[in-house]
Order: sequence, then C-alpha cells, then structure tokens
Amino acid sequence: MDYSLLAEQVRALAESEPCWLPVLSNTSAAIFETMDDLNWAGFYLVDNSGAEQSLLLGPFQGKIACIRIAYGKGVCGTALKKDAVQLVPDVHAFPGHIACDSASNSEIVLPVHSGGEIKAVLDIDSPSLARFSEEDRDGLLKVVAVLEELVKW
Repeated sequence: MDYSLLAEQVRALAESEPCWLPVLSNTSAAIFETMDDLNWAGFYLVDNSGAEQSLLLGPFQGKIACIRIAYGKGVCGTALKKDAVQLVPDVHAFPGHIACDSASNSEIVLPVHSGGEIKAVLDIDSPSLARFSEEDRDGLLKVVAVLEELVKW
C-alpha cells in the first residue's frame, strides 16, 4: 500500500476545498477504495454539545454504523479518551468493544486534531483478524497529518 500517494491524494482534495465535510467524505472513499480487506472506513466527529463529550457518526464508506459512541467506550471512544492510536488485532478481545458490525474483527482508530483538540477519529475496520500493522499505522498517520494541516472545521 502506497500511503504517501494516498496522503498526496488527500492533500490535493483538501487544498482545492478545505471544508471538513467534503474532505472527510472523499478521504473515506479514497481509503475504502485503496486499502484491501476493509468493511468500513470513516470518521466519527467529536461532539461537545451534551453533558459529556461523545463521538457522532460522520462521513464513511461501508455498512450501517453506530450513530453515537460514548467517551471512553469501545475502540473509538478509547482513542478519544486516551488521545492515542488504537491498533486492535481482535476487536472481540477489546474490553468494552461496541459491535456496530458483527463482521468486523480488527480495527485501527486514529485521532485527528485541530487547534490542539481532537476534532474527529478516523476509524477503519476489517473482517479479518490482525488486518492492520504498524506499517498501516505509520502510513495512516501521514494521511491524518494532511487532514490536521489543511481541514477547516
């Protein structure tokens, strides 16, 4: 997988129109089209409107997804709480895993920042166990870096 090329494609999309909605939509599509063995790729947006911070479903490609994820819950909520990439080889062994799609077996979630705050998490699921590697993590961090640099929230 050529993550440098993917990051440059996302850069080209974001430079032409930096509004978060089309950039995240096209980034989801680009990831879903270029990475093998996925069943979901998309974003959950940080929502601070309630009593407690949560994640709200954003642009994605794949099967129907959970609409809201509580802070600290599941892989995505844990990525938000810890502000850290979560690379999970077997989601069924992850404490508090939320089974939005029972076909998902592994997952990687990367926080996306702006102005020192997490604005979203990039969530990618696979039906295969141990689908994601450190190489995927490092490559996807290049894509996230482009989003952090260019997206206007």
